[in-house]
Amino acid sequence: MTRSTTALAAILALASAPVLAQDEPEKGSPLEGRPDTPAAQELAPETPPALPTAEADLPLDMLKAPEGFSVEVYASGIDNARTLRVADDGTVFVGNWQGNDVYVIPAGGGEPRKIYEDLDWPNGLALHDGDLYIAEHTQISVAENIMDNLDSPPELKVIYDELGEPRPHGWRYLAVGPDEQLYVSNSAPCNICAREEGFGEIRRMGLDGSGAEPILTGMRNTVGFDFNPETGNLWFTDNQRDWLSEDIPEDELNVLTEEGQDFGFPYCHNGLYTDPEFGWGRQCSEFTDPVALLGPHTAPLGMRFYTADAFPEQYRGQIFIAKHGPWNRTRKEGAEVAVAYLDGETGIERTEPFLTGFIQDNEYVGRPVDVEWLPDGSMLVSDDWNGAVYRVSYDGS
Repeated sequence: MTRSTTALAAILALASAPVLAQDEPEKGSPLEGRPDTPAAQELAPETPPALPTAEADLPLDMLKAPEGFSVEVYASGIDNARTLRVADDGTVFVGNWQGNDVYVIPAGGGEPRKIYEDLDWPNGLALHDGDLYIAEHTQISVAENIMDNLDSPPELKVIYDELGEPRPHGWRYLAVGPDEQLYVSNSAPCNICAREEGFGEIRRMGLDGSGAEPILTGMRNTVGFDFNPETGNLWFTDNQRDWLSEDIPEDELNVLTEEGQDFGFPYCHNGLYTDPEFGWGRQCSEFTDPVALLGPHTAPLGMRFYTADAFPEQYRGQIFIAKHGPWNRTRKEGAEVAVAYLDGETGIERTEPFLTGFIQDNEYVGRPVDVEWLPDGSMLVSDDWNGAVYRVSYDGS
């Protein structure tokens, strides 16, 4: 992706930016730093429908995929459906953030049901050897041998309770790496702020929660990562700061090539320019650049490498990314599932839309959160706006 000089011009324009409103929101609020101008004041977090959308009312006819692909409803009625994990037999687990429950969808589809309730932002899920790991706001628990006990889910056992307390960006993402270690995101508890110990990092630990340590720093808000099946490198999406401009910074796709890398937050954005408040005395050359820019405020979340062979050859080994879409941009763009095409082992040649239609007349009719693969190689996409999961399959020649 080319790096436009318009970003630098916009930074220079900050010198004449309007004064912020006198009644500043509390630290960490999404509205912290919102300019006191009419257009900016109209922007605020989008509120989804109070209840999951009935299956008959889902926007299926509005969703568009490339020729040869079809989209269908796989499950509905899942409040705030977010993170997806699929067991070897096709059983699907669904985590959420606002609903505080974990759901299961039977193998092959069917009526979803709650298996855990009244948790604390159980956004992060991971499956390993029949065990289900759940990352809540401040802790990680395990449901041992869940696959043999779906009808009577075992009691959750806490294995790690040292995730940060501040609520902003407190929805975790969780995965088991190729080294059979747990990886969890612990994002920065703010829009833009000085670094706080333990935040803005991804941690690695044993499956029992032991030996936790950061493997990277300088990320802002990561709610999706995956491991390259060929190299083992960790790739992650990162949502960048708000209220700098409608068009900058862009959200990012990053790759960890060496443990301990620093990805620049809050000092440098997009590898292009230093922050107008925190960047003084720093240079972007001190930090690791993103491998792809994914659009301003598009909120890329879940991502997966495509490792099956049901899709056409061009998609195999590539990265599918669920973009949630912006709430603080006048013109909504980027609520979609995109595909990023690799250039070598640690580069991106280009990104392009794959599943679109979630924005109609500048209003959301859905918001993608995560992608995952069924055993037959088809793709699941969660939509927290509607409380639904869609299935995308290829039936072309």
